[in-house]
Amino acid sequence: MGDPGLYTPRSVTWQLHGDPMMWVAGVRALYLQALLPRAVRGVLQNSDFRRDAWGRLGRTADFVGVTTYGTTEAAERAGARVRSIHRRLTATDPVSGERYGVGEPGLLLWVHCAEADSYLQVLRRSGYPLTDAQADRYLAERRVSARLVGLDAQQVPANRAELAAYFAEMRPRLMAGPEAREVDAFLRRPPVHPLLIPARDLLWHRVAALAYAALPPYAHDLYGRPAPTPATVTHRLRTTGTLLRRVPPHLRWQRPPKHILRAISRLGPSACPAPHKVPIP
Repeated sequence: MGDPGLYTPRSVTWQLHGDPMMWVAGVRALYLQALLPRAVRGVLQNSDFRRDAWGRLGRTADFVGVTTYGTTEAAERAGARVRSIHRRLTATDPVSGERYGVGEPGLLLWVHCAEADSYLQVLRRSGYPLTDAQADRYLAERRVSARLVGLDAQQVPANRAELAAYFAEMRPRLMAGPEAREVDAFLRRPPVHPLLIPARDLLWHRVAALAYAALPPYAHDLYGRPAPTPATVTHRLRTTGTLLRRVPPHLRWQRPPKHILRAISRLGPSACPAPHKVPIP
């Protein structure tokens, strides 16, 4: 038996992160993260997001994949790399001129919580079978990832009640400023090769629209764009989840960098993530 990594196949995280609806959840997380001005400025002022947004999305997905399914050494190495980058980068408030580090705990915590909430909300509403107790266990497990990016794990919400309290506390600080509008514009119409424009308009537009619709109502209010009723959104999420889960897992997991397939090769067939394997607390 090889190294099972930081989460191991006995975790909720291992099973949940193998679901195809994670892509919709990831886009929802970007929409939510962009509503904290200090956080989104750190991204736009320190990266080539405008020119290489696809690359950034891929690197984020790769970090989630390697920390979930990689070896302990690989996950720790990925975390050290992220912490090193955060220590070097700063951003500037365009109004006050204040310069601050993008690795501020408050900013890292917002990014972490927006991701964890998006993964849970999208997958559960799309039909992934997860009890409240299992959802709480997932959030507790995600403290591992929080530690990797430089947070004090004990200061990170470890259940749904703590996460809800955190979002209630953060809401007065959220706004759809110029940077959030820029992220919104990109997600709605990302730049692609001219030959891929029809595919973008047909497929990506639906992904981005569904991710936006899955945001909480206060986010829709801040962005100023309406969304269908929650019941309609849940129906669309379930329909999309049902369709995507009909694609055989071994085909879905072929997409590079193939973290899940490498984990199965390392640990054996029993390591295949699946909803029915979610542990019961």
